Amino acid sequence: MAKPAVVVVGADKGGVGKTTVSRTLLDYFSANNVPTRAFDTEHPRGTLKRFHPEITEIVDMNSTPDQMKIFDTLSAVAPSVTVIDVRAGLMSPTLAALRDIGFLDAARSGQITFAVFHILGSSIASLDEIAETASYMVGAKYFLVKNFINNTSFFEWDQSTYASYFNRIKDATELTIPKLNEMAYEQVEVASVPFLKFVANKGPHDEAANYSFVLRGYVRHWLANVWSEYDRIKLTDIVGSAAKAAAPRQAGEK
Repeated sequence: MAKPAVVVVGADKGGVGKTTVSRTLLDYFSANNVPTRAFDTEHPRGTLKRFHPEITEIVDMNSTPDQMKIFDTLSAVAPSVTVIDVRAGLMSPTLAALRDIGFLDAARSGQITFAVFHILGSSIASLDEIAETASYMVGAKYFLVKNFINNTSFFEWDQSTYASYFNRIKDATELTIPKLNEMAYEQVEVASVPFLKFVANKGPHDEAANYSFVLRGYVRHWLANVWSEYDRIKLTDIVGSAAKAAAPRQAGEK
């Protein structure tokens, strides 16, 4: 059985588009035939589950039984990749819990592949999060994600200040999620389907839909740009997937 991989997506600050990034990851793994399951920690009402109900379960990360539901089953379930969408304010407590249960030690010793997608806001507070997170990142693949989906502006960061935080974590990698046309984003929200299904003009149960051709085009173009970032960091290799696309696939194609 392939070594299990856990991908944590989160930030302590709210409103930075964490769930949007989780949704693009689930679509990316689906398009690359990587078996994946997801946990939505926005308990009791999850947002990720609304878009990916078949593979997503809502959990309370502060609950020991729910922690067991995630981590005791890593090697016992078919999906080799587990994506955990961490709600606002829970990033640091979640990483502390992973330390306390021995998960970080298991990742450090190579038993588990651990990747963190840390979604940054534009404020210095987000940079302070990097300093807090640094101590947990030994043995992890750490990605600092600048997410422009909410019109976030990063230009006010002093570059030397940013570098002083960024350099605290060895082998940290930057990713950029571009902005999606606002009308297109709203239409996907209303449709409550994965980005892939929206592009393919399908409803929640794969029934034919009637979404705007123009807005589907915007989503397709945006998703392709996001996926190019995941291709750049060789994400399928990181999670240990042997599945490879037979040819360069486009957003909306499997």
